[in-house]
Amino acid sequence: MTTFAIGDDDFLLDGAPHRILSGALHYFRVHPDLWADRIHKARLMGLNTIETYVAWNEHAPKRGEFRTDNALDLARFLDLVQAEGMHAIVRPGPYICAEWTEGGLPAWLLAEHSHVLRRSDPGYLAAVEEYLEAVYEIVAPRQIHRGGSVILVQIENEYGAYGADKDYLRSLVDITRRAGIDVPLTTVDQPLGTMLQDGSLDELHRTGSFGSRVPERLATLREHQPTGPLMCSEFWCGWFDSWGEPHNTTSAAAAAAELDALLAAGASVNIYMFHGGTNFGFTSGANDKGIYRPITTSYDYDAPLAEDGTPTAKYRAFREVISKYAPVPDEYPAERADAPALTVALDHTVPLSDLDLVQASTFGSLPDAAQFGFPRGFSHYGIPVSHGGLLAFAEVRDRAHVFLDGVRVGVIDREQGERVIAIPATGGELCVLVEHLGGVNYGPRLGEVKGLIGPATLDGVVLEGWLAGPLDLDLDTVRAALQFAPAVGAPVAGPVFASGAFGLDEPADLHLRIGDWGSGVVWVNGFNLGRHWSRGPQRTLYVPGPILRAGQNEIIVLELAGMPSAVAEFVARPDLGPDER
Repeated sequence: MTTFAIGDDDFLLDGAPHRILSGALHYFRVHPDLWADRIHKARLMGLNTIETYVAWNEHAPKRGEFRTDNALDLARFLDLVQAEGMHAIVRPGPYICAEWTEGGLPAWLLAEHSHVLRRSDPGYLAAVEEYLEAVYEIVAPRQIHRGGSVILVQIENEYGAYGADKDYLRSLVDITRRAGIDVPLTTVDQPLGTMLQDGSLDELHRTGSFGSRVPERLATLREHQPTGPLMCSEFWCGWFDSWGEPHNTTSAAAAAAELDALLAAGASVNIYMFHGGTNFGFTSGANDKGIYRPITTSYDYDAPLAEDGTPTAKYRAFREVISKYAPVPDEYPAERADAPALTVALDHTVPLSDLDLVQASTFGSLPDAAQFGFPRGFSHYGIPVSHGGLLAFAEVRDRAHVFLDGVRVGVIDREQGERVIAIPATGGELCVLVEHLGGVNYGPRLGEVKGLIGPATLDGVVLEGWLAGPLDLDLDTVRAALQFAPAVGAPVAGPVFASGAFGLDEPADLHLRIGDWGSGVVWVNGFNLGRHWSRGPQRTLYVPGPILRAGQNEIIVLELAGMPSAVAEFVARPDLGPDER
């Protein structure tokens, strides 16, 4: 039986000192047919461990349900890690942050307003226990002493930045141990202020999260973790992007120097991220530290392994540093052949307003989206108004497209601090399509509801009698309408669905250029690639090869603003703009 423990000075693998060289790779951000490729490339960089979060809201969209199909097959992912000869670290939260919508907390939990999140609240803990028991049913038999790959499990996540409820942390430990988890348990916090103290218990092994000033950070960590190995379990080697902000990059040389300092000090490491992946569908989160900032679809993170699995200059630099401290395989990832570029005409369109996609209910006063199911994606509101004036809401979460009798009036943008818009004097049927750009994953607004927040007033008079609900993006309905839509030319006004077809000799990774499109969502062969937005910095959407097929393929675009040229351009490499690496 293989053993793993924490000694007085080191991690101990079968009783011998062991350094963890880990890389973060979130299985739910990578197409499952590509898991083995990404894991293999981690080992070729010199890593011996893969770390992953577990996203509660993906596995449990409804209470009592725990999905493990397709991209949620955690067991298969951990088995692939073991097959590669590597170890695994599992971080199930329940809160994960991760720039993931709602920090991984499920909508049905957030809709229970009586629960106090991330505290020793009985209702919250009851839900957490159900979730963790389901996770640990997968993890427990895959612990290293039971013949598996898992060497560490983390309790909560950077809890010291949020609270200091020790009873809550003890409850999580008790749940974990009762579920048969025997490997060492850790916590992670930034080595700042009281975070390391507040976010852990003395019986847990404290680790740090940082990406620079290594000697100072390790010294602070040692003050709070006086025995055992030092570990940076989130070594930030890059950063995420937010819509409307510059593309973030970190110098490969500078990051490698910090990694060198960390390893020279004898510390263990988990590189966050080794491979960032993609926020497919409507899974992007948002930070809110006083200003709401939604995260892009790409989670490339300027990581050593790019979003499409290509080794970068940072991969090579990190591999060279690691080789100073541990054996690195002679094999290097093979170069891949680029797929040819494609231009596809989006020659069939159907206005969104022509389709019956709103699951509407009648409300007296203005409802927020929690009152009709806490949907991701979009919500839709309608009400007749007899005259124009100044339309105002308490809040818009997050971007409201306003129409009167089907004619666009304008957009109310949360990030601009907007809450009001002028409605033409004629009056008519007022419709508001609201984009839910990303559930807050960090900050005091964690768990906030989406949609329009009331009261809604027109020239100061409260509007009553709303028809509201989620937008059901049922592709079968959309395809049926597009099939009989006449071919049209550009430009195309939004909101509109547009589709096209393209042929491939064989599947291969592609990148879809956003070009002169406005904003919206893209599906390829029914797979939701995520949001596009001309606001940038993201200029391309990653199209994983496994979702494509030899022969005929389909693209459907929901374009909210409009397309000056109704074409889709696929290229072999991403367009990262001026910071291209």
